[in-house]
Amino acid sequence: MRRKSHKAPERLYAVLVEAVAAEGKCIVRTEEGVIFVENPTGGPGVAPGDVVDLRVTNRKKQYREAVAERIHEFSTVRAKPFCAHFGTCGGCKWQHIQYDEQLRFKHQQVVDHLTRIGKVDLPTIRPIMAAEPTQYYRNKLEFTCAEGRWITHAEAGNDGYIDPRAVGFHVPGRFDKVLPIRHCYLQPDPSNAIRLAVAEYAFQHDMTLYNLKVHTGFLRTLIIRTASSGQLMVTVQVAKDEPERLAGLLTYLQTTFPQITSLNYIINTKKNDSYQDQDVLNWSGKPYIEELMDDGSNPDGEPLTFRVGPKSFYQTNAQQAYNLYKVARDWAGLTGRERVYDLYTGTGTIALFVARRAKHVVGVEYVEASVADARVNAEVNGITNTTFVAGDMRDILTDGFFDQHGRPDVVITDPPRAGMDEAVTRQLLKAAPERIVYVSCNTATQARDLGILDEGYRVADVQPVDMFPHTHHVENVVLLVKK
Repeated sequence: MRRKSHKAPERLYAVLVEAVAAEGKCIVRTEEGVIFVENPTGGPGVAPGDVVDLRVTNRKKQYREAVAERIHEFSTVRAKPFCAHFGTCGGCKWQHIQYDEQLRFKHQQVVDHLTRIGKVDLPTIRPIMAAEPTQYYRNKLEFTCAEGRWITHAEAGNDGYIDPRAVGFHVPGRFDKVLPIRHCYLQPDPSNAIRLAVAEYAFQHDMTLYNLKVHTGFLRTLIIRTASSGQLMVTVQVAKDEPERLAGLLTYLQTTFPQITSLNYIINTKKNDSYQDQDVLNWSGKPYIEELMDDGSNPDGEPLTFRVGPKSFYQTNAQQAYNLYKVARDWAGLTGRERVYDLYTGTGTIALFVARRAKHVVGVEYVEASVADARVNAEVNGITNTTFVAGDMRDILTDGFFDQHGRPDVVITDPPRAGMDEAVTRQLLKAAPERIVYVSCNTATQARDLGILDEGYRVADVQPVDMFPHTHHVENVVLLVKK
């Protein structure tokens, strides 16, 4: 049997953190190569410009990975974190970096990916579009209710009893540990009040929370959705069909928060919390809420209305999504005569946003429930020049599909983080629309796809958009025109 090595870990002392990299890591460059520095749970975070001591945790052929053990000098780009849970909670990992610097790093990430991965000719990339506001911008949060509370270092030193139950977010890297959140700066009121009320009710009524290791307990998750219309949706997920216990919690929420316009529950007996395959039952109010978005083309001045159900996908930063959609629509160059394909259409938000300026819009989406939502949203808004089709993009985009629905003049594509399948990009080259507007939440996979599309298209414009302040995530819109 091979013995485990007890060799002491490699350490580096007083090295300069130079920049940020993908997934929120930082970069240290040495004579031996690049080191990617993680921000360990419970730490103050590492920022470009810091001088730190490192402990190497992993050695690869082309790079090393490390964590910072001590910060000797703090960077001038640092900011004071505004959240008491910073460093332990997995969200808002860039709070300790000034927002202007966050934007600069994200812009550089777009430049690096498009040039190093895509290797295509680029125009001058526009300045990144900043988010406003940078706090309380999300319209959806999902909290885990679990028996598996994360114990902080300060709490571990106390002798008193600590309740093992928690309602909050998973600690990074720990599926079974949940950090109880006192105040979250991501979602506007009454999100915090509802979460705290659910936790208090559970504790006072001796309600068991789900144990993610042994799969016992009752209360699993709490999903809160707020809308620009002022409507509010709360969905509670439980692990057992216990009507009396469930009715007590839901009645409490209904009476304590009369502003809830859609109160729902899910009975999920599986061993994981995913609920897309589960029935959602409406307890009170409507089974949906409504998001409003003004596309500027309604002659009556009324905004578009999007019905959002418990399972519906809708951009979590609605205000910045509106700005992003305007860029996509403007770059589509619509005159009212174009046939537009909206790929990965979801619930049809982009398709309906551009429909009144196009001849016809064909939306394609893999998830059938989302396509059903898109058709309802078209009907609600009185939009009749759209067709929504469900199916795998690789199988649908065939010559027969183009013959049936007409070849596109413009394609707008907004794929998931994995980007487009190569077969899809090849079909776009074959369909040869005049313009392709590529919206991406992952510029690395977007750059890869641009390298393929370069066979028939040139990049005419690039607009990065910050949808998620205080995180490393960045959206990017690219306009491609036929060569």
